[in-house]
Amino acid sequence: MIINHNIAALNTLNHLNAATNAQSKAMQKLSSGLRINGAADDAAGLAISEKMRSQIRGLDQATKNSQDATSLLQTAEGALNETHDILQRMRELAVQSSNDTNTDDDRQNIQSEMSQLESEIDRIGNTTQFNTKNLLDGSMGKAVTTAVANENTSGIFKDKGNGNAAATTDTLLTDLTDKDGNSLGITAGDKVTVTYVKNGTTTTNSVTVAADTKLSDIGTNLGGTLTANTDGSLKLEAAAAGTADAIEGITITVQDQNGNVRTAATNALSSFKETQAAADVRSDGSATFLIGANGGQNLQVDINDMRAQALGVSGLQVSTQTQANAAIKVIDNAIQKVSAERGKLGAFENRLDHTVNNLTTSSENLTSAESRIRDVDMAKEMSEQTKQSILAQAAQAMLAQANQQPQQVLQLLR
Repeated sequence: MIINHNIAALNTLNHLNAATNAQSKAMQKLSSGLRINGAADDAAGLAISEKMRSQIRGLDQATKNSQDATSLLQTAEGALNETHDILQRMRELAVQSSNDTNTDDDRQNIQSEMSQLESEIDRIGNTTQFNTKNLLDGSMGKAVTTAVANENTSGIFKDKGNGNAAATTDTLLTDLTDKDGNSLGITAGDKVTVTYVKNGTTTTNSVTVAADTKLSDIGTNLGGTLTANTDGSLKLEAAAAGTADAIEGITITVQDQNGNVRTAATNALSSFKETQAAADVRSDGSATFLIGANGGQNLQVDINDMRAQALGVSGLQVSTQTQANAAIKVIDNAIQKVSAERGKLGAFENRLDHTVNNLTTSSENLTSAESRIRDVDMAKEMSEQTKQSILAQAAQAMLAQANQQPQQVLQLLR
């Protein structure tokens, strides 16, 4: 019998320590709810779950970013709603002023309201902000390195004097036809009146048609460069670049020698629509929204200048019947610009709604995956803790028994 080393006790102690350590780990997992509380629990699982946590928190923040971006866009779009209402009222006033039942004093009163409405458009454009960032003054627009002249393009014309080929600036007015080859009915002796608006000033010029009068002869009165496209449409480019020199509200009226308006010719020649907006030089102020968990997952949003000059209604005059008629077309173009901008902002808002839904779903699914790696199965771990508790108690009892064995040596001394 050996008394220097109690092997049974040592063995039992080792089992007791192992059971106690296992029980301690099980209790730690149960108290935290996590299967992995430290790297030693599962080194690979810890690395994977931490990477997932980065993505989850990034997705959650990206959701907030997208919601903030939506709020910014809603602020801008809400302000443009009021700009729309103002332009509708300005158009209403222009239509009212174009009626000759009004006296000069009446038109001056109408002009007074027009000027106030223009000032309000500028005020909205200059003061609409989100988190102190201006939205509608052009500072959030894309970069313009070189000032741009606006362009207006007409419908298609043909030249019956040239076998109904596409019209050119050398086409005689008397030979001018529409895109279907129907004559516009312009004859020598007719009067062609050109009206346009530049920086609020209405300009009117007239030319009497002769047998050799060409389209280019009208172009000299349009305040810009008139050229013919290959398809027979006409392009008018402003003489100078920038919003202050943009040509707006082009109207070409054809009258016979008795003063009667040739409707078909007037409508066809006045069919100019702005195909390139004027722009002033500016630095890039477009907003970048991070709408993903990782860098570079951006959405670029730009908002154009929505003030009176950029819309073409700065200094717009309706003090005469001619000015009021021209103003109607100018305001129509401004309304179209605001509509296009609101449509663009609405499209961004709808896109961000889908972005938020996608981010929320991705975060949910990734959280579920991370949970499977890191969270503890409570039922399983409770069973493990119970087992280790029983083993520890058993080991403790056996340790007591093992410690009694050396005392049996004393029986030999009796």
